[in-house]
Amino acid sequence: MDLRKGFHEPAEKPRRFYKTVAVTEAEGGFGVLLDGRNLRTPKAVRMVLPTRAAAEQIAQEWAAQTDVIEMATMHATRLANTAIETVGATREAVADQIVQYAGSDLLCYFAESPRELVSRQETAWGPLLARAEAEAGLVFERCEGIQHRTQPPETLARVREIALELDDFALAGLAFGTALFGSAVLAVGVLRGWTSGEAAFELSRLDESFQEEKWGIDAEAAERTARLTGEAAMLELWFRALATVD
Repeated sequence: MDLRKGFHEPAEKPRRFYKTVAVTEAEGGFGVLLDGRNLRTPKAVRMVLPTRAAAEQIAQEWAAQTDVIEMATMHATRLANTAIETVGATREAVADQIVQYAGSDLLCYFAESPRELVSRQETAWGPLLARAEAEAGLVFERCEGIQHRTQPPETLARVREIALELDDFALAGLAFGTALFGSAVLAVGVLRGWTSGEAAFELSRLDESFQEEKWGIDAEAAERTARLTGEAAMLELWFRALATVD
């Protein structure tokens, strides 16, 4: 279950149908009002966020829409929809997805060459792996090349434990980040404030950026990088908003 997949834009984008956007207190948390009416998920469930900051993040996305509603740009809204409609009923499956990524975590696969790239990976990834071990009890086996290295069962069990300790909203974010980065270590790093969202995304594409330095980058690749960087920045704000005490 990849929380970054499965969304499709409607053939015709809806026009903006509201003038005002506001945050309001609601039973169990905070809601968003469009012209005084409760914002709801696609399945018509009232959207209630656990913190005011999270509701404000959603409200800002709706306030930023112009003539038409560009759902593809509303990453926090889509994440909230997933948390409310899907994650609550599939927590075990979502945790399993995160564990699956951890089983072949990007940060465990160091290049064999060239030396310059290997050095960059050691400098950038090594401290994060060490912090994951020291602060989260995540002991990963490193390797060189692309041949699969089996991770310790205790590590994968710990990843699952970390995931299931979260509420539905944070769990949705962790699954989203793990898929975005190809790394449970990086997603946990953003969750716990070890690194920013944008920095985590840069760490996830270390090899790609190295190749771009050598051979250049085309417009399509640059657009994709910018879009995914935006998603990573949103994820950092999402975790911070969920942790904000009102």
